[in-house]
Amino acid sequence: MNFTALALLSGIALGFAAAFGGFSAFLLVLVLGALGLLVGLVADGKLNVSQFTGRR
Repeated sequence: MNFTALALLSGIALGFAAAFGGFSAFLLVLVLGALGLLVGLVADGKLNVSQFTGRR
């Protein structure tokens, strides 16, 4: 399992643990899952953060 998949699963698990039930919980899990995915992509080297910050 690569860092991307691990981070995505971790974000989803943390979202379920933080909020359980309702539409707001759904949105929280969605945001935490996306955040976990981004962290995993950066850790795998598939996403270059410097292109968003304007630095080279």
